[in-house]
Amino acid sequence: MKQARRSNAKAGRGKSFGEIRARADEGNAVVMTAMEFKEYVRANGAGKAAKEVDIVTTGTFGAMCSSGAYFNVGHSDPPMKIQKAWLDGVPAYAGLAAVDLFLGATELDETNNMTHGGAHVIEDLVRGKAVRLRATAHGTDCYPLREMDTYVSLKTMNQAVLMSPRNAYQNYVAATNSSGKTLYTYMGKLLPEFGNATYSCAGELSPLLNDPYYRTIGIGSRIFLGGGEGFVVWEGTQFNPGVARTPRGVPKRPAGSLALMGDLKQMDPEYVKGLTFTRYGSSLGIGIGVPVPVVDENMANACSVTNDKIVTGLFDYAQQRRARPVLRDVTYEELNSGEIEVKGKAVPTSSLSSLYKAMRICEVLKERIVKGKFKMTEPVEKLPLDRPLVTLDVRTEKEAMK
Repeated sequence: MKQARRSNAKAGRGKSFGEIRARADEGNAVVMTAMEFKEYVRANGAGKAAKEVDIVTTGTFGAMCSSGAYFNVGHSDPPMKIQKAWLDGVPAYAGLAAVDLFLGATELDETNNMTHGGAHVIEDLVRGKAVRLRATAHGTDCYPLREMDTYVSLKTMNQAVLMSPRNAYQNYVAATNSSGKTLYTYMGKLLPEFGNATYSCAGELSPLLNDPYYRTIGIGSRIFLGGGEGFVVWEGTQFNPGVARTPRGVPKRPAGSLALMGDLKQMDPEYVKGLTFTRYGSSLGIGIGVPVPVVDENMANACSVTNDKIVTGLFDYAQQRRARPVLRDVTYEELNSGEIEVKGKAVPTSSLSSLYKAMRICEVLKERIVKGKFKMTEPVEKLPLDRPLVTLDVRTEKEAMK
C-alpha cells in the first residue's frame, strides 16, 4: 500500500482506469469502502484522496421491480416447443424459443392473491430448491410433446441468468400520503394524513450517486451482483439524466439506472430476496456493488458526497396522477434521522433499502478486490447524458411516428 501511495503522489496527475486496474491486479491498489473514503476526505481533503486512493467500493440493496431471469431448461424426450409455462404457479414467458423461458420478478402466482411471485421463485432457485415446471404446447411435427409436469433446479438447467432491465436507480423519490385512507403501494404502506414517509435509496453509498455523470460506470463494467458477479449491459429503462441537479452534480430526482446481467448459479440468497408488498405484489431485493476508480480530484469530490448533500423530492401518493405534487425537497440525512417535517407535522420515516446490506456489500467487494478475486473492467461505452424521457400518451398513428 505504501508503494502505491508514493507512486500516486509522485505522478502529480490523474490516474487512468488502466493504471488503477493494473495496480489492483498486482495487489498494490489502495481500496476503500464508500464509508471509509468519505471519512478520509473529511480528514485529508479531496486532493490528497485523489492521489492516495485508487478505488472506492459502493453498494446498494433494495426492491428492484424491473428484474427477472431467463432460463434454458433443456429439451425433453420427446421434445417440446413450450407455448405456456408456469414455475411454481407463476407464469413465465415462453415466446423466445422451444425451451427458453423468461420469468419477471413482479409476475404473480395465479392462485396466491399477490403474496407469491416471480421474485420468490428466483430466490428459491438461488437457495438451491427445486421448483415445479408445468408447460403446455400445441405440438408440431418436430416438437410433438404437448404437456409437461416436472421439477427443475439451477443444477438441472443449462443456463439461468439474472437479466434486469432497470436496477440501481440513481436516487429515487420519497413517498407520503395526505388522504384519509391507508394506501398500499410499491413504496410500502403509506398511512393516512401524513402518518409516515418511505424512501428507497442507499444514499451516499449508492453507486450512481458516487459517479453522478457516469464517468467510470458504463456498458461493460463488472459489478457485484446478487453475491456473485455480473455486468452493466446497457442503460436502464427510464434512464433520465437530464433532471435537476445540485451544484456538485447530484441529481435531485430519479435519473440514471442500469440494465444488469449475471449468472444466477453464482449468486447468494443473502443478496437475492423475494419480497412481498401488501396488496401490491412482489418485487426482488437485489444486492449490487460497483467499484469506482478514483481517476482524479473531480472523481474524489464526487465520491465524497454525503447524505446531507443528497436531495430527493417528497411526493404525495394520494394524488393518483402521473405528475404527483412535490411537497418538499428533503435530504437523505433528514430521511435517515427517522423523522421529517411535513406541513408543520413531525412524520416518521422508514427506508425500503437496507443500509446494513449496502455497507456489507461495500466491505465484501473491497475484500474481493484486495484479494485479487474481483477483476475490474473498463466500460466499452459510456452511458448517455442527453437521453430524454418520454411518457405514454394517447396518440394517433401519425403522432406516434413524429
